[in-house]
Amino acid sequence: MITNRLSLTTLLLQIIALAVLCLIAGTTVLANTERAKEHFNAGLTAEQNGDEAGAITSYEAAIAEDADFTDAYINLGAIHFRQKNYEQALQSFKTATEKDQQNADAFANLGRVEYALKKYAEAEMAFKAAAGLKPDNPNLCKELGKVYYKKKNYPEVINAFVKCHQLGGGDYLSYFMLGKAYQKQNNMNEAIASLQRSVGLRGDYYNAHSALGSIYLSQEKYRSAAGAFQAAMSADPSKYRAAYNYAVAAEQSNPEDYDTNIANWENFIRVARKNPKASKDVAVAQDHVKELKEAKGKADLQ
Repeated sequence: MITNRLSLTTLLLQIIALAVLCLIAGTTVLANTERAKEHFNAGLTAEQNGDEAGAITSYEAAIAEDADFTDAYINLGAIHFRQKNYEQALQSFKTATEKDQQNADAFANLGRVEYALKKYAEAEMAFKAAAGLKPDNPNLCKELGKVYYKKKNYPEVINAFVKCHQLGGGDYLSYFMLGKAYQKQNNMNEAIASLQRSVGLRGDYYNAHSALGSIYLSQEKYRSAAGAFQAAMSADPSKYRAAYNYAVAAEQSNPEDYDTNIANWENFIRVARKNPKASKDVAVAQDHVKELKEAKGKADLQ
């Protein structure tokens, strides 16, 4: 009986000691968590004041106190991303996804930095994970569409951007890429509609005007092509290709308007003369201007 009592007493003391240790550990964890929050809030304040270096220090201090503080990793990664420290941003966002596998923002940010690093296969996986957590988020569909565009997976580009637009998202760039994807799939009606939507959202977007002009030119719709290339020239007067295509389309539309056609080709020559890539086209255009002037001279004599 004495032995049993001693054993019970010993067991009771061990239980008490363990409880005390757990209490101390819990108190320590609570204290660490509170300090982590304080550092995190200091980081937010530093960011608001434009002090990114101070914010980085505070977020790193928060992580040192609480290694599972997902938001601190995300905010830290966002600063590195803005500073184009992509490898550091990659590590922060990757850790955030490992700490919280239900955090769509962590996966989306991971995808964005992988996209910036041209790791398109990895970016696709990250955006798919984010979209799986937030299936009705149009921005995630847009991000996926951009990745597919880089991978030249045009059917998936179409699927992603159509869903993005159905969900109320998208912008001039998403409509442009959708239009180009339709063009690659030889669906010219949808390509034209999407590109028109792009220039409707941003009237000075050169690429969409130029793409529209190219489609119209291939369809021998010369007046429409000329209008599109003229808009492209207005958007960016330095682009010699638009000036060239405009001269072609305008001349095809009205071949006997010699004065206008000569002026258009001379404008192309002026724009392209100093560009080494356009040297052959400039030479051809110069010869063609001579031909037009000769034709004009003959027409004037009649």
